[in-house]
Amino acid sequence: MTAPGRASQHYPDGDLRDQLAHAGLAVVQAGLVVGSGGNLSARAPGADECWVTAAGTWLDRLDRGSFVRIRITDGAALDSNAKAAPSSEFALHLATYRARPDVNAVVHLHPQTVLLLDAIGEPIRLVTTDHAFYLRSVVTTPFVPPGRTEVGALAAEACADGTNCVVLSRHGCSVVADSVELAHKRAFYLEEAARLTYRMLLLGRPVEPLPTDWLTPGATA
Repeated sequence: MTAPGRASQHYPDGDLRDQLAHAGLAVVQAGLVVGSGGNLSARAPGADECWVTAAGTWLDRLDRGSFVRIRITDGAALDSNAKAAPSSEFALHLATYRARPDVNAVVHLHPQTVLLLDAIGEPIRLVTTDHAFYLRSVVTTPFVPPGRTEVGALAAEACADGTNCVVLSRHGCSVVADSVELAHKRAFYLEEAARLTYRMLLLGRPVEPLPTDWLTPGATA
């Protein structure tokens, strides 16, 4: 399986902040988030610390100074000279890493079609084989005002069973993976699946999601 467009571009090797900055620019250009909405994070495999976008940063203007290093176990900032606070949703990222040791990147965005379908109570259908392979399933959590710790707790609970795509009702999505590139790719496919679902509804011919029982259990992209 391969991803289309920007989602298939090669990511810079090395510093995780460079990879996140690359993803931030691409998701804004694709319309998956506007301005300083959304936030990103990544960690080295097994590490008890992660880089999280700083509060108020625009995702298409990120550089290495746009991130705050946070300890996952207790949320402590690890750089005493940091000039900015972490995103107000940093608890979402930390809770996810605690629940999923296999996750090394969390992408939180506000994709419009995903949220439109949530607002009208329509589930996202997995229409194509790419959707089935990369997304597997999509779970929705109840509405909680942004910034509250309950947002992270609900998202972590929803993905604890291996789910990688969580819709935060009326808020956004939390998409996870073992790499920044794969989390970014899944975010693209989540919005693509939502757009196709929306078009089906306009045509008055919604279809059932594509089954995933043909997929190899545990296989990753």
